[in-house]
Amino acid sequence: MTRLRKMMLEELQLRNYAQNTIHHYLRAVEDFARHFNCSPDRLGPRHIREYQAELFEKRKLSANSVGQHLASLRFFYIKTLRKAGSLAETPSEKDPSPADDS
Repeated sequence: MTRLRKMMLEELQLRNYAQNTIHHYLRAVEDFARHFNCSPDRLGPRHIREYQAELFEKRKLSANSVGQHLASLRFFYIKTLRKAGSLAETPSEKDPSPADDS
C-alpha cells in the first residue's frame, strides 16, 4: 500500500465512511492516477478537468457516476492532501434549475 493510499484510507476511516464508499473512493483515485501514469499528488486542476471530460466523452459515464469520481478526488485533495484550491476551478455536476413559483 502506498503512503498516499494509506493516508486516504485513514482519513476515510476516521470519518466513519462505509466500507463500500471507501472501496470506491480508493479505486477512483487509483484510476485517476493510472489514467495519467503519475502519482495523484503531482496532478492538478488541469488534469482533473481532462479526466472529467474523459469520463463523460470516452467512457460515456452518467453524470452521477462522474460526480462520484469527482467526490473521490475532492476528498483526496481537500481532506487527505489539504489542497482545497486544487478543485476550485473544476466544474461539478450541473446545478438543478430553480423551480418556477409562478
